[in-house]
Amino acid sequence: MSQMFTVQRMRKELRGIAFTLGLVALITCALFFFQRESGITHGSVIYLVPVVIAAVSWGIVSAIIAACFGVVASAFFFYPPLYTFTIADPREAINLTLFIFVAIVISQLASRLKTQAELARQREIDVRDLYAFSRRLAVAFDVSDIHSAIEDHLASAVERKVVLFASAREASTSTGRHAGVLVPQNVRETVAAIASGSLNPTAGLTLTGERGEVWLVQAVSPKSLEFGVIAINFGHVTDDRANDMRVRVGAVLADATATLERLGVAHAISEARMRAQTDQLREALIGSVSHELRTPLASIMGAATVLGGVPALAGDPKLKALIHDVHDEALRLNHDIQNLLDASRISSEGVKPHNEWADVSDIINAAVERCRNRIGKRRLVFDIPPDLPLVHIDPVLVQQALVQTFDNAAKYSPADSTVTITARTEAQRMTIRVADQGAGLTAQEKAQMWDRFFRGGRHVATTKGSGLGLWIASAFIAANGGNITADSAGAGEGTAIQIELPVALAAVSMMESETDE
Repeated sequence: MSQMFTVQRMRKELRGIAFTLGLVALITCALFFFQRESGITHGSVIYLVPVVIAAVSWGIVSAIIAACFGVVASAFFFYPPLYTFTIADPREAINLTLFIFVAIVISQLASRLKTQAELARQREIDVRDLYAFSRRLAVAFDVSDIHSAIEDHLASAVERKVVLFASAREASTSTGRHAGVLVPQNVRETVAAIASGSLNPTAGLTLTGERGEVWLVQAVSPKSLEFGVIAINFGHVTDDRANDMRVRVGAVLADATATLERLGVAHAISEARMRAQTDQLREALIGSVSHELRTPLASIMGAATVLGGVPALAGDPKLKALIHDVHDEALRLNHDIQNLLDASRISSEGVKPHNEWADVSDIINAAVERCRNRIGKRRLVFDIPPDLPLVHIDPVLVQQALVQTFDNAAKYSPADSTVTITARTEAQRMTIRVADQGAGLTAQEKAQMWDRFFRGGRHVATTKGSGLGLWIASAFIAANGGNITADSAGAGEGTAIQIELPVALAAVSMMESETDE
């Protein structure tokens, strides 16, 4: 492999030398013709032109060769005796010696100027990329966005395929292809070792892949492994070229990590991971406990229903009241478990509605029947027009949202109060309003009532609940393309919850045509 790159480098040098010799020959022909026409005998300074061009285009070796062959051509064609390499006048020999000295100095300066210009251009590109990187970090939504921004920034800076592993587990469980790049087994093992702290994360390690390509493995930041570990495929390069690229990667990472530390990204990543792990543990616990409770609860509810119908027990008021309490508490517990299951579903899988044409009146009546025991002796007032249009929604989700709303109205209003349920259609929106005469809302409660697990401080000690009901209702209504809001004149002034659902144009047109007939 090394011999192949040596041959390629030699070919590049020889190609530059060939172009240099051709340029010297062209200058010689032009100068020879010019001297014959004008009679000017000295023009060797013109040979500085190919020296500068060669230094800028092909490097210092070609520039020195241009200087040497310029001196040889001057001595042969333009210094007497002509067409020999003999120089009769010692002053001309001194001139040629000074020329070659000046030519070498100029070639060195031209080569350095080219190098400095390339460095300045590269630095400008780095600063521009770093600015774009900072802007992308500023709008990153989660940890995966941050890692993606780091990965893309490094890939753009080094012009190579870059793979970022966020953790040792990610590297160990990877099947080989990660982020669209096939990462060799030995590279993934090294990444896992650095990510776990077994290897020094500050020093980049170069490895040879299964196909002979060179890989660099290095922690993004020597101070924090929260940013992950990168693996960069350098391709088939020499050891010298790999070292140069490793230095380049180190410089890019230094700038990138300085930006990350200035923005406090490591702390944000750590907190996000902790929150994600906490949420995963909580959702797993909720799902497991809820399913385990559902089976014995169904048996309790069935047994209470059977006992309530036994004639021998019906005549005993105490036993009848006890069975009634068991049944009601089982229903309440079943409702709470359903809330937990719904919350777990919303958090882990998301809500995917199965829309169909449905009658809002039927959905409201079904929700009321499900809450009949919890509503108790409260007076229900319905204000629902008979000509409401059909809506294209998931009736199960909307009914569940209404159940949560009715349950909330019953829970926080007196047993002898009135709950008013109205429905209207206006401007292609279906509005369902549930107003109670209960505890009302303070400004703080109104601002936080849709948050998960929120319960107002006024009711924690007196009213049972999990703080999930209205959050579930909000998620289910949002999944149907609607929104849910609450209004209250203040504490003790009752609450009105309003649900808005979209009405398809087809349903509105159908209703209007039927009305016209």
